[in-house]
Amino acid sequence: MRIAPLLAALLLPAAAAAQASPYVALDDPRLPAFEHLIALGDVADPSPMVRPFRRADAVRVLDTAYADPDTRDTALVSELRTAWRPDSGEATWSLLARAGAQAYTEGRRDPLHRSGAGNVEPYLEVGMVGRWDNLLAVSRPAIERRLLDDPDWPGRKNLDVTGRQVDGYLSAQFRWVRLFYGQMDRNWGPVGLPGLGVSNYGYSRPEFGFELGNDRFRLRSQAASLSDETDSLGQVVHRYFFAHRLDARLHPRLQIGLWETVVLAGVDRSFDGRYRNPVTLLLLANQYGLGDQGNVLLGLDLQWRAGRRLTLQGQFALDDFQYQNRSGPTRVPDRYGFTLAATGPLAGRIGWRASYTQASSLAFRASDPFENLTDAGVGLGRNFADNDQLSVSTSALLARHWLVAPELTLLRQGGATLNDPFPQGTARGSTPTLFIGTVERTWRAAVGLSGQQGRLALRGNMGVHLIDNADHVAGRSRTRFVGQLTATLALGAAGQF
Repeated sequence: MRIAPLLAALLLPAAAAAQASPYVALDDPRLPAFEHLIALGDVADPSPMVRPFRRADAVRVLDTAYADPDTRDTALVSELRTAWRPDSGEATWSLLARAGAQAYTEGRRDPLHRSGAGNVEPYLEVGMVGRWDNLLAVSRPAIERRLLDDPDWPGRKNLDVTGRQVDGYLSAQFRWVRLFYGQMDRNWGPVGLPGLGVSNYGYSRPEFGFELGNDRFRLRSQAASLSDETDSLGQVVHRYFFAHRLDARLHPRLQIGLWETVVLAGVDRSFDGRYRNPVTLLLLANQYGLGDQGNVLLGLDLQWRAGRRLTLQGQFALDDFQYQNRSGPTRVPDRYGFTLAATGPLAGRIGWRASYTQASSLAFRASDPFENLTDAGVGLGRNFADNDQLSVSTSALLARHWLVAPELTLLRQGGATLNDPFPQGTARGSTPTLFIGTVERTWRAAVGLSGQQGRLALRGNMGVHLIDNADHVAGRSRTRFVGQLTATLALGAAGQF
């Protein structure tokens, strides 16, 4: 991480192509409407398969769409341009406070893997942004009592009032280079699903990252320390996470992304420099190179604009492929995951999205449990393996401001979890590649609602789940209503330093 001061010293005197811009948070109530415009084909994706993107990048593609006579919803395009266009001036500040309530039937944010108590709780956040030409500071703390009911929340649960830092980062942005230190939610992969390698399923952690390049060729990198754990001897195990990806636009319609993530763990282990080199293959620093320990996940993302308004996407991740010993009592089942997705428009201004995803029974786990792709027991990418999921949804705008998204989903979930012990010895040979034990099937019919009008912002979803083999007990059936809703009123101010 010592590279940051050096790069900043070299780049600060350089003339910048544009001012620094905040990132569009993944919980922004307007973001689903922007994704709806992408699905319609009205707006180009400013950052294919990578979220978040900057407000300035969103405004750039919105400006292009606004000038295009074929754009279907110019009113929505105009509204988002106004909302995200940066203030003029070299040094500016803004303050936005939101207060409201969260209502939920389960505390966990993932509606398909229900857990935690239901409740209605108050919510308060304060977002602060300071910008000095190419330098940016963003902080958004929140008081959120829902965390007390969320089994994935790694913080304290013995407090009457609890909160978290939703966003908090410093960024230096120049024409070819962007530097980042802090925390915010990220997701790599098709919209609507947690990415296989990096996702916003869990809660963000401080990291150092940078981006190098432009829209045709971009290298990204991020490094973070994970929560320490304790082994059976009482020794403290240090854990680290590194991720990097190379995105290239090979054709105006074809985008490819190559990425790797790794978890390093060990007593008295440091964050080895070769695992933080963004322009090397981690596999060569590990299994096929020096042979050091570390769990490397290798991934490939593809996006193809098959037509003016049809987009096809794929994400593929490989943790371990047994090219030797494919059979026998000590074989290790392949560990993999993949997602296939497509988006496009229906009649009028209705968009559609379809996806199928699968993760093998031992995906995201390792024989050394401290090298699991988790932090505090929660997945860094997916939090659940041993499953597949088919989803189809549509989206339409009501009264210009509110996006309604009906959804149908089938989830088949095996009995394995990310924190189960990795099978050893002859138990490996009897472990199925997919679906351990009794498979639970969840049929979900739901509708999502999001948007903002004036000071009021809403984001939520509600649905009915028909569950077969509930809790992985053969023959047990259950019907449940699952719902989540966050409603807030905003008050803000802005100015120049």
